[in-house]
Amino acid sequence: MREYKTQMEAAKKGIITPEMKIVAEKEYKTPEEIMASLAVGEVCIPCNINHTSISPEGIGAGLRTKINVNLGISGDCKNYETEMEKVRTALKFGAEAIMDLSNYGKTNTFRKELVAVSPAMIGTVPMYDAIGYLEKDLLEISAEDFLRVVRAHAEEGVDFMTIHAGINRRAVEAFMRDKREMNIVSRGGSLLFAWMMMTGNENPFYEHYDEVLDILAEYDVTISLGDALRPGCIDDSTDAGQIAELIELGDLTKRAWEKNVQVMVEGPGHMAMNEIAANMKLQKRLCHNAPFYVLGPLVTDIFPGYDHITSAIGGAIAAASGADFLCYVTPAEHLRLPDLNDVKEGIIASRIAAHAADIAKGVPHARDRDNEMAKARHEVDWEKMFEIAVDGEKARAYFESTPPADRHTCSMCGKMCAVRTTNMILNGEKVEFCTEK
Repeated sequence: MREYKTQMEAAKKGIITPEMKIVAEKEYKTPEEIMASLAVGEVCIPCNINHTSISPEGIGAGLRTKINVNLGISGDCKNYETEMEKVRTALKFGAEAIMDLSNYGKTNTFRKELVAVSPAMIGTVPMYDAIGYLEKDLLEISAEDFLRVVRAHAEEGVDFMTIHAGINRRAVEAFMRDKREMNIVSRGGSLLFAWMMMTGNENPFYEHYDEVLDILAEYDVTISLGDALRPGCIDDSTDAGQIAELIELGDLTKRAWEKNVQVMVEGPGHMAMNEIAANMKLQKRLCHNAPFYVLGPLVTDIFPGYDHITSAIGGAIAAASGADFLCYVTPAEHLRLPDLNDVKEGIIASRIAAHAADIAKGVPHARDRDNEMAKARHEVDWEKMFEIAVDGEKARAYFESTPPADRHTCSMCGKMCAVRTTNMILNGEKVEFCTEK
C-alpha cells in the first residue's frame, strides 16, 4: 500500500517516488529537484495508478518541452486499426502524450487498448465522451452523469483529463459582453456552454469541482484545466472571455493543489506572434506557475493545409517564453480528421518547435544532438547524419532521390560544396574543379 495517493502528496511529504526517479534521470536532474518542483505544483508527472505500461514523463518548469498527439474515433472515421497505426507513429517519433478524443460509440474499447500498450501518457476529454458513453442527448445529461464519465475514464487508466471547469457563469458573462468573430471553438467548451444555456444551471464541473478532484486524486489523474474560451482566430485573442476564464483557472489550480491533485493549465489556440510571450507570462502569473499546455498557438488564419507550420511557429515562441507542453496541429486542421501522413507531419512540426524552444531555454543537454549533427556534417558522414536525424528515413530518401557523383557531397553543390572545399584546404589539399579525376 502506497503512503500517498498522488505524486504531489508524496512530494509534499518528502517522499521520492519511483516515477520521480525516472523523470529525474530523463531530465538530467536530481530526484530531490523533481520532488521540490512537484511539491509546489511547478512540475507534474501525469501517471494514473492503473496505467502500468507508462514510461513516466515530467511536464513543467526547467524540463524538456513535451508534445501531445490528438487522435481517436469519430462517426465519419471509425477504423480502429487506422487509429492504432497513428498511435504507433506517435510513439515512433517521440510523442510523450496521446489524447484520445474519440466521440463515437463505445469509446472505451479503443481507450482500454491504448492504455494497455502505450508508454506515452494518455489524456482524454470526458465531455466528448459523455453523449456516447451515457447514450443520452445533451439536455438529458445530469451533473451526476458527467461525474460518472470522469470516474470511468479514471478507472480505465487515463493519466490526465481536460476538464472545462473555468467556463462558469462569470466567464460566460464576460464572453457574452465582448463580441467575438469566432465565438466558442472548443468542442467541450461549446457543449458545456450549450448545456448551461439550455438548463439554466452552473457548469457542473465547476459546481461539483471538489467531487471531480476527489475522483482524480483517487487514481492520481492530473487535471488539465481546459480553456473553453480560447481564441479561435487571431482577432479574438487576449479578449475579455479568454482572460476571465484564465482568472477562474488560477483559482481552480490552487483548489486542486489543496487536494494534492496535479494540475496543468491549457492555453490559447490562435494568436498573433507579438502577443504570445505576454500571454505566457500572464498565464504563469495568474495560475501560480502551473505547467502550461498550449494548442499552437496558430499565428495566422489564412493557411489551411499548412497549419502544422503556423502552429509550429507559435509553439516555438510559446515554449521559449514559458509554455511547457505543446499540442500538435496537423495539416488537416480545420479541414478533416488527419490521416496517417498528417499525423506524422504534425508530430514532426511540433517536435521542431519543442526542440528549438528547449535550445533557447537552455534545457540541459538540449544541444547535444545538434552538436553531433554538426560534427557529422563537417565530416560529410551521411550515414551518421541519417542516424542522428529525427526522421532519418526521409533524410535518406531525399539524398538518394538525386544521388551525387561524389558521395562526399550532395547534388545541391556537387564539388563546389563549401564543407568539402574548406576541409580540403585545411588538410593541405589542392582544390580543382575543371580537372576530371
